[in-house]
Amino acid sequence: MDKNSLIGFVLIAGILLGFSLYQNDRAKKNAAENQASTEVVLESRDVAADSVAESLDTLPAVQAVFKDSLLQAVHGQEGEIVSLENDRIKVEFNTRGAQPYSALVKDYYNYDSTQLYIFKPNGSEYSISIYAGEYINTADFVFQLCERTSNSLTMRLPFAAGGYIQQKYTLEEDGYLIKNELSFMGLGNVIPRNVNSLDVDFSVLIPRMEKGYKNEVQYSKLDYYFDGEKKPVELAKGRSGSKRIDSKLSWFSFHQQFFSAIMRCPDEFSSGELSATFMSQDDPERNLMACEARMRKEFKPGEDVVIPFEFYFGPNHYQTLKSYDQKYEKTIPLGGWLVGWFTKYVIIPLFNFLHRFIDNFGIIILLMTIVIKIVVLPFTYKSYASSAKMQALKPEIEKINAKYPNANNQQEQLKKQQATMELYKRADVSVMGGCLPTLLTFPILWAMFRFFPASIELRQQGFLWADDLSTYDSIVDFGTRIPLLGDHLSLFALLMAVVMWLYSKMTMSNQPSASDPSAKSMQIMSVWMMPIMMFFICNNLSAGLSYYYLLSQLIAMIEVWVIKKYCVDPAKVLAKVEASKGKPLPKSKWQQRLEEAQKLQQQQAKQNARR
Repeated sequence: MDKNSLIGFVLIAGILLGFSLYQNDRAKKNAAENQASTEVVLESRDVAADSVAESLDTLPAVQAVFKDSLLQAVHGQEGEIVSLENDRIKVEFNTRGAQPYSALVKDYYNYDSTQLYIFKPNGSEYSISIYAGEYINTADFVFQLCERTSNSLTMRLPFAAGGYIQQKYTLEEDGYLIKNELSFMGLGNVIPRNVNSLDVDFSVLIPRMEKGYKNEVQYSKLDYYFDGEKKPVELAKGRSGSKRIDSKLSWFSFHQQFFSAIMRCPDEFSSGELSATFMSQDDPERNLMACEARMRKEFKPGEDVVIPFEFYFGPNHYQTLKSYDQKYEKTIPLGGWLVGWFTKYVIIPLFNFLHRFIDNFGIIILLMTIVIKIVVLPFTYKSYASSAKMQALKPEIEKINAKYPNANNQQEQLKKQQATMELYKRADVSVMGGCLPTLLTFPILWAMFRFFPASIELRQQGFLWADDLSTYDSIVDFGTRIPLLGDHLSLFALLMAVVMWLYSKMTMSNQPSASDPSAKSMQIMSVWMMPIMMFFICNNLSAGLSYYYLLSQLIAMIEVWVIKKYCVDPAKVLAKVEASKGKPLPKSKWQQRLEEAQKLQQQQAKQNARR
């Protein structure tokens, strides 16, 4: 190492040593300064605390929120939970506000086998707002539990000037109805004479109860009813919505797919505002919808005023709701007047009759399908027989097609249609024979479409691999939602689609018109598009519905096969055609109009050709 390098290292070492000594000395000074500052801060804090304490001692007392001393005493306190119950339901009440706190339905369970609450503890609010010398809301006060029996609760909110507000709840012995008497006793000098209304607020947070979110939302809604009308008005069906009503109404219903919370005012509400907000499928609390009713009720001041209300917390069972004679059963979606009539007077009575003897709902649906098919068989027979005769006439149809091969020649096509119609007439084939059965069976199919997803009898009733016929059956769960398909695969829906495809192949592939290019699109729609479309629709719907459609298609296939095998003899059909050749045929009015239209087309075609 040379001399210059050595000097450089010594200088660097000296600089580092000096910097370290300087930093240590400075750190000591900073620590001393920080300690002194801390002592000053602590001393100042103690002085400030003493000053605050002295200031608090000199502050005046907090002013009361309410002028009435008894109201002020029970304002904001914690209430007590008390309950009423029978064999059907258990309803808890909070003495704070004298209001329903939870509603448990005992004889039903959620899809995951947990207890079924129409609303869970603290999942509702029921309050009365009125001006009584000052504006009060009963939800702010703790009522006194003054009387309790096996089926009733009475709670009171006393006033310092005398009198009290009373809430009495009475649960029917074996049902889901709770009668509520709201009383203003001895408050003639407290409530001014010019007070002519009070506000009734009732809100409920309804949890999810079913397996399929989409199906549950689709059949959940809010209903309200005007006294004297034939049926209630639907609101927020399957989607959030609100409505202001400026006329009198009798009751409203927070309607989940299979259970409802209904509030009725026998003397009618004077007006109100209703709303329902649906939660997302991923809601962490697994709530379905938040419902709210802000109602106004006419009030006539006096010494003793009693206003009756009624609550229903229970299932949407048709006969149960109908027994109250308030048109509650109209909230169950059974279809329009024709479909609804068929459901109420045919489907439901038949279903209930079979259920008296059979507990297996899969067997009940099978027997219902057979009965319905037998009833409509006289109407469908002609359609199936015409189809079988058309198949027997296939050789004759092929001769006509060969005679008029030019599909672009309009005159040839008209002659071809005329020859085909004449052939059908000689064989006694009804071209329109399929229309009447379709018109008859369509209301039945639609009635079933509405009945099964809304039938609480099928809820959590298993059959074969399906554990709940009121919702979809699942043999494969994808773990994620696929557009159109969902997050699962329904075997009943898949089997229904396959059988529908087979039935369409059976009835369409052998049709004589299948060789006509104009009928190709119809054949593709019937054989392919309809089964595929029905599969995607039914994959998320009730397994009972898919099962019914499956049975209906299977029985139809058997009927067609039996008619073709034993009721229609192709040789006899052809012999009848041969025997009638050369003989004039009586023409129906429809055929006469068709021929006139064809002649007109021919004349127009000739005129166009001359030009």
